[in-house]
Amino acid sequence: MDYLFLDASFFRMHPGSPAEPVLAAWGISTDGKPIFIGLAPGAGESTDAWVDFLADLRHRGLGSPLLVISDGAQGLIAAIEQIYPKALRQRCLIHRLRNVLAKTPTGMQDEIRDGYWAIFDTTDLDIEPGPALVDLIDTRVRAFAEKYAAIYPAAMKILLTDAAGLSAYLRFPAEHHQRIRHSNFIERTFGETRRRAKVIGRFPGETSCISLVWAVLDRASAGWRGLAMTPAGSRLLHDLRRSLLDPPRELRPRHAVDHAHQTNAVNATA
Repeated sequence: MDYLFLDASFFRMHPGSPAEPVLAAWGISTDGKPIFIGLAPGAGESTDAWVDFLADLRHRGLGSPLLVISDGAQGLIAAIEQIYPKALRQRCLIHRLRNVLAKTPTGMQDEIRDGYWAIFDTTDLDIEPGPALVDLIDTRVRAFAEKYAAIYPAAMKILLTDAAGLSAYLRFPAEHHQRIRHSNFIERTFGETRRRAKVIGRFPGETSCISLVWAVLDRASAGWRGLAMTPAGSRLLHDLRRSLLDPPRELRPRHAVDHAHQTNAVNATA
């Protein structure tokens, strides 16, 4: 699994109770195929709820992805770092923009929106995906925040929070960037599920809610587009797997080797 998308949506599962979250996971496999991975009710969007969900997926055989794409829920982020510490983490750019615009006056939102997306426009850059491209976009983010910090400090503070998570996708194949920098397709699918659930109102119980959500998401996932895997992109992903998931073992420091040889020599002459 190269890419893992995580999100949650709220449904009224029990009569007389407030809406509760349903946690969901989608992925894109190493050959570019989209997969609906798992679904479970959660006791809130807490770290513990997400840890239990992700730990169950791992127990059932889901290895560490290369990139996890999610919104900025703190419990979710903490769980990702706990269960899949080797994976890179991408904050959904659409969610981040919404948060920024919520702190921006209505009359300035178009300017901020256009400037925000210009930060991530790499179409005219002759730079391959990797650390150099990440650094360039990180520099753009800081420059944009500096430009507007004096007049919209709250909005720019949001922009800079966990800013490294905004550019992680730029280490991956360029042909994948438009799909892996946000979780919008998940939201659209959840939106369809909520429309179906709205007709029902309150579910008679948790099982009926999960069954409906699963049926809608499973059917929707059959129409998801996969990702193109070019030879260059496949090589890049292979290199990322080696560096992130199976890094070379650290060599013993030279002084430690010399000390071991000296100790062995002393022991031999004793």
